Order: sequence, then C-alpha cells, then structure tokens
Amino acid sequence: MGEGDRSRPLYEIKANLFKALAHPLRIRVLEILSHSADAVPVSDILADVDVEPALLSQHLTVLKRHRVVAARRTGNAVYYELAHPEIAELLIIARTFLAHTLAGQREQYAQLPSLPPIGTQ
Repeated sequence: MGEGDRSRPLYEIKANLFKALAHPLRIRVLEILSHSADAVPVSDILADVDVEPALLSQHLTVLKRHRVVAARRTGNAVYYELAHPEIAELLIIARTFLAHTLAGQREQYAQLPSLPPIGTQ
C-alpha cells in the first residue's frame, strides 16, 4: 500500500467536514452557536434563521453526523453547541477569507472603467 493509499481515509474525513459546512444555513447555525457561551436551544436557532423546523432539523442532523455539533436533550428541549471550540476559529478564518475576497473583487470592479470600449458607438 502506497503512502497516498494510507492517507486517503484522512482526506475523506476532511472532505466530509467541508461537505458538512457546504450550506449557508449550516454556516449560519454554526455562527449562532459560536456566538453563545452556552448550548443553544433549537427554538432560539429557529427564531434566528427563520426556516421550517423540519429543514433546520435536517441540517442539524448533517452537522451532528459529521461531529461538528453536539446535542443534548433536557426535558422537551434540545440544545446544540459546537463539538469543538476550533470550529469557531475555522469560522473566523472563513470570514477573514471572505473579507479579503470581497475586497479584491471591489478593487477589480473599480478597474472596470479602465477597460477599452466594446463595439461601435
């Protein structure tokens, strides 16, 4: 078995992590959880994201399956929290990347008038 074959499962685990993050609603849920010092009840998450409970449940299931969030039930309420504090750091890095990307696009957009004209006028 070659070196690449042994590391393949690790890359699959990493890829699954990014798959779990690959939806805007799941990112928003993680931001909500990262902003709270305590576990957050589903009712609070629902109030913030304004989606149907069944849809939120599906997305929370994906996050739970990939061990990005942890859940606990207290009575009738289910509470969610980040499974690892490093997830909050990942969100900060992603937001920084987004800011840099948008800044670069703004600079490119500002250069648009300097392009030569197209067609006849």
